[in-house]
Amino acid sequence: MQLALDSLDRLVDTLEERGPLTAVEAARSLFATPSISAGLASSLLGELTAGDSRVACIGGSIALADGRVDPPLDEAEFVVFDLETTGLSPARDRICELGAVRVRGLELVDSFESLVNPGVALPEPVARLTGLRQADLRAAPPAAAVVRRFLAFAGDALLVAHNAGFDQRFLEQQLVTLDGRRLSEPPLCTAALARRLLEGRLRRVGLASLANFFGVPTAPCHRALPDAEATAQVLVRLIGLSQELGAQRLSELRALAAPRKRRVYDKRALAKGAPARPGVYLFHDRHGQVLYVGRSRDLRARLRSYFRSERQRPSVEAALLALDRIEWRVLGSELEAALEELRLIRELEPPANSRSRRRERGVYLRRRGDDFVVSKQPGPLGPIGSRRQAGLAARALALASDEELERLLDGGPLPRLRERLAHLAESLRYEEAARLRDRIEALEAVAERLARLRRLRRLRACLVAPSPEPGWRTGFFVAGGLVRAVRPLPPGAGSLVEIEAGLASCHDEPGEEPLSAEQAEDLLLVGGFVRRPPPELAVLPLDAERIAAHVKRGQ
Repeated sequence: MQLALDSLDRLVDTLEERGPLTAVEAARSLFATPSISAGLASSLLGELTAGDSRVACIGGSIALADGRVDPPLDEAEFVVFDLETTGLSPARDRICELGAVRVRGLELVDSFESLVNPGVALPEPVARLTGLRQADLRAAPPAAAVVRRFLAFAGDALLVAHNAGFDQRFLEQQLVTLDGRRLSEPPLCTAALARRLLEGRLRRVGLASLANFFGVPTAPCHRALPDAEATAQVLVRLIGLSQELGAQRLSELRALAAPRKRRVYDKRALAKGAPARPGVYLFHDRHGQVLYVGRSRDLRARLRSYFRSERQRPSVEAALLALDRIEWRVLGSELEAALEELRLIRELEPPANSRSRRRERGVYLRRRGDDFVVSKQPGPLGPIGSRRQAGLAARALALASDEELERLLDGGPLPRLRERLAHLAESLRYEEAARLRDRIEALEAVAERLARLRRLRRLRACLVAPSPEPGWRTGFFVAGGLVRAVRPLPPGAGSLVEIEAGLASCHDEPGEEPLSAEQAEDLLLVGGFVRRPPPELAVLPLDAERIAAHVKRGQ
């Protein structure tokens, strides 16, 4: 099912680029076949596109459908919706609230709201941000029931959302599970529309910024219905601006919200031939200089994404404008690609990589009298990736007692600081309270990072991942806070020799010497894969028999 949906997306992309195609041309492009009969092509495409309103098969040709209703903007109907979720990944996280508002004749006329039982625990940061409670969510209906009710509420109205791609991905994840389909057309994005209509007038187009700019009555608060109401009110103001520019119909509003063709679009042929496998890629200019290094578990999909309509961050966009050649290197796994990406960035220092521009990749906190200072000299309190965050944490630690410092990784000084914050707020000393709040947040982040590094330094494991060579595996041996060895594990008895060599490098116990910034970066990267390993990665103890048995099973 997922393959069919991905194929439909590729077909729509091709039709948008090239216009209508014959069935044979579309089938050759879609199925990568040099020869196919017209009858077979029409049959395959007919089955693939059945029920998808984005495309139309007419005789022996296929084109994008063009039968959408196009009412005047004063009469158009919109359903503006917003989701609250347990996280940022549609594949792993779940919807926990859905709210929507109907806009008809530029007036808010109806609303929809429901909590959703996500079936998983609500993360504490999300609970703090939204004010949602786990007990309320347990009593809520499941996502499938809420989504069905929402679609019935929306009917045929055009869906609208702020940063619509995020909400669309979560909503379509549910639709694919329910009916094996996606939305017939993407929601209109108010962020994209604002970016076009307010260019040069407003730097940020976040919902809170737009609500403040337009002075709408509803303030966004990270709850689904209020945020949908604020988005709807912003939409009405944006429609007014679009009418001032001459837009009269819904199609013209869609055109204003559609991403404009970027100058780098014509360079998309440079990504042709990239395989759908893990690896790293390097952007070269016409002089051969490496401008940017990246990695992906699917090189083809990642490289193609650079040339679609969404602009990249400014440094990467500049690299794409100067791009002359793309080099890619196929590797066995996403873990191997991630480690290779770090190595290449350190070695080549590409100008478009943010990490390569940060010469000071790690700082440390050191005590000086009763105060703390930020230093490049290695010490136990570091490395910290942000100098600004380290500076705020140093101010928070001023006058901390020895007992508090001993319990720093468990939040030692934080209770005292939070009491002080509450006192300042109650005394209406808001400016002082805001400064202390920023210092507390920085100290919390620093303490969490240092605690995580301490845990990872005790990690002793072998991470077994696929190798670029068929039938082989790669073993990453981690101990004492370092990746001690990376060994190829061939099929058969030869793997035992490599396993023993890898284990021999792991005899060292965790040392007390401070980690360098690069060592901490490597360790945190590996820790992320250990915490949430992808399906192809196995995390095993440093035991030769266990590792050998796993390698044998994978042959």
